Amino acid sequence: MQGSANLNIMMKAARKAGRSLVKDFREVENLQVSLRGAGDFVSRADIAAEEILREELMGARTSYGWLGDISGEIEGDDPTRRWIVDPLGGSANFLHGLPHWCISIALEHKGQIVSGVVFDPAKDEMFYSERGAGAWLNDSKRMRVSGRSRMVEALFATGVPHSTKRTLPATIKDLARLMPECAGARQWGASALDLAYVAAGRFDGYWERELPLTSVAAGFLIAKEAGALVEGVRKDQDPLEAGAILCANNQIFDQFAKIIREA
Repeated sequence: MQGSANLNIMMKAARKAGRSLVKDFREVENLQVSLRGAGDFVSRADIAAEEILREELMGARTSYGWLGDISGEIEGDDPTRRWIVDPLGGSANFLHGLPHWCISIALEHKGQIVSGVVFDPAKDEMFYSERGAGAWLNDSKRMRVSGRSRMVEALFATGVPHSTKRTLPATIKDLARLMPECAGARQWGASALDLAYVAAGRFDGYWERELPLTSVAAGFLIAKEAGALVEGVRKDQDPLEAGAILCANNQIFDQFAKIIREA
């Protein structure tokens, strides 16, 4: 796909931050790590990657606003546009030496996500999309959601919250209802990649009940542009506002939603 200037800026920034993260990943045992809360880690790698992304993105578009996972919000001179960035989705995986983590960058315009990039440096996979232009993997592979229509054949992804999160009991109940009906569920610990994997047809659906906007804004657009239905866990929720996302291909969405929404 021939992307816009903004998308090219996003991809370039993701690759630059990715090189920094890969270098730190090779020496992960030496990283300084602090704890924001139970199961919520921040390392020197996250901080360095976010600094690179902010320098690249804000340097290229000086008037845009910013929402970073670590640094928080910065108002821009242009109130209609802002970058939404998670420099290291799957940080617990990263810090345990598991090669499943990503950089997530979205561009918001007038309250709508218009561009999204999810980059997996460990596997060199770049998932990206622009509103109305489809979803793509690396240079030229157009992505579509899976065509599976039977729950018994479907593979789902979720994030099981750690003990301090209020949605842990509901998620455990979700799994108890879903597992007898499907081919399995995976908890891989990187929500942006879960959504990108739905877009690529690797997962048939995904749900999670308690997420920050920085973690899912880019993946949300990529999944939608690949043909996924994306709603709130409750029907009346805005998935990005609520941080509660239910996503699947359109053939199994209703069956999947009925199971999760029984709570």
